[in-house]
Parts: sequence; structure tokens; C-alpha cells
Amino acid sequence: MKVADAMTPGEKVVTVSLPGTRDDVLEYLQERGFSSVPVVKETDEGTKYRGLISREDLIKHPDEDQLAVLVREVPTVSSDDDLEVVAETMVSEDARRIPVINGDGIEGILTVTDVIRAIARGDIDGETPVGDLAARDVNTTYIETPLPVVEREIYYANVPYAVVLDDEASLAGIVTEVDIIEVARVVEGEAGTGDSVAGQDDEWMWEGIKAVGNRYIPTRNVEIPAEPVSKFMTDDLVSVSTRVTAKDAAQTMIREDIEQIPLVSGDELIGIVRDINLLEALHE
Repeated sequence: MKVADAMTPGEKVVTVSLPGTRDDVLEYLQERGFSSVPVVKETDEGTKYRGLISREDLIKHPDEDQLAVLVREVPTVSSDDDLEVVAETMVSEDARRIPVINGDGIEGILTVTDVIRAIARGDIDGETPVGDLAARDVNTTYIETPLPVVEREIYYANVPYAVVLDDEASLAGIVTEVDIIEVARVVEGEAGTGDSVAGQDDEWMWEGIKAVGNRYIPTRNVEIPAEPVSKFMTDDLVSVSTRVTAKDAAQTMIREDIEQIPLVSGDELIGIVRDINLLEALHE
């Protein structure tokens, strides 16, 4: 199977153009649920591909406004490349969206979800049990943890989710980066600096006040609501057992529009099946 058989074609690819600002990207990430957006530049020779901006880029650089600074290079492929080989690149490079390039222009984009759809349809191998693919290290958080702390837990764990546990350490829900992006808000203003830091009653900021001497400086931060994660998590959980095949798990991910599924044995959480884990079966 070729990339062309699974990719999202160019006419359906949403892009942002240089010059531009982070708000142009944030609109698509929040309203359409994308994980990243290709960046292009209009030239006399036509539209040229310039790179990609992801939700992680916005999270890591909350003070940066210009797309030209936020954009980064990622692996690219051509439409006639082998899909399973490209899936291996996605796993090794941790790349969820790979632009499909023809010359300097963007012909389409291949996402992890595009590959998951191919697995769900049976176009490529999906018979491996998810018990052989699931990650056994699971990022978890407590149901009463403030959402800003959960965001930091997700950031430090370097995964896009946190499974939420209740007082009995049982599954209560799941929260993802997308859930946090949806309620995040960019705030602007002036803040006193000196040697102070935000107090415990202040609204949580992803970036604290910058100490640059006893003076005021303009600040631009991303603000996250300080309520417990229980207010923002998905509590109608879908889970899978170890014997479920990758194809069945892929079908569940597409049907439920999710990127990870808790792996359970009875009522016990024993792992997590991420969509990227299903791609790992393609090159074993």
C-alpha cells in the first residue's frame, strides 16, 4: 500500500501562511482538534511548503507569537512511498503528521489517524493482539488534581494524556492535551517582577513571572483553569482487553475519535494502547 492510498489529499489539507501569528494556528487546534498544522508561504512561483507547527510547539513557547519562529522542520515523504515503511518512520521519529511533498509544494499529509484507518479497514496488518503492543507504563493522575498540575504531569511524562484515578485508585476518566488546549486561554498584560513568584492563590500560568530586576515588563502567557481535572476529563471510558486485535482497537479509535485506550484485565488497569502503538505492529 502506498502513501497516496491513505493520505489526506492536498485540497483537504488545512494550512497556515507566513507571515502569521500563533493565534492563526490556535484557532485550528482548538476548533478542529488538529494536533499540528503545515505552514506554507505564497511566492511568485506558487505555494511553497515551509514546515509544521504542533500543539506541543505552542505549549513549549507560550511567549512566542510569530509563526516564522515557531515553525520547525519534520520528516517528509512522497506519495509513492510504501505506507508501512513510512509508518515505521512515524514511530521512530515520533511524528504524528508527515507532509507529503511534491517538489516544494504540499501534495497531502499523512497522519497517524490515516494509518489507523487503513488498519481498521484491513488494508494493512492488524491481527497482532494489543496485549503485545500496549505500553505498560501508564501516566496517571488523581481526580482532584488541579488541571494546571495535570498539564505539567503530561508535559514531564512526555505523553499526550493522563489516566485519572479516584480515591480507590480505580479508573475514573482520562484527560488529553486536546482537552487542555480547548480550555487554555492566552492572557496579556503587565506583571511586577523583581524576585517574586506567583503565590498559591494566583491563577496558574504555564510560565511564571520572569525575574529581570525590580521593574514591570509586558508578559504573554497561557492560562489554564485551576479547577480539578474531574471537571475536564472524559469519564465515559472505553477500554480493551489484551486479546483484542490491533484492527479491532483501530476501529474503536476511529469510531470513538480517540487516540489512546486503557488496557484492562477485569477491572484492573494494566497498560495503555496508543494509536502509535498499533503502527509498531506493522514492522515487527
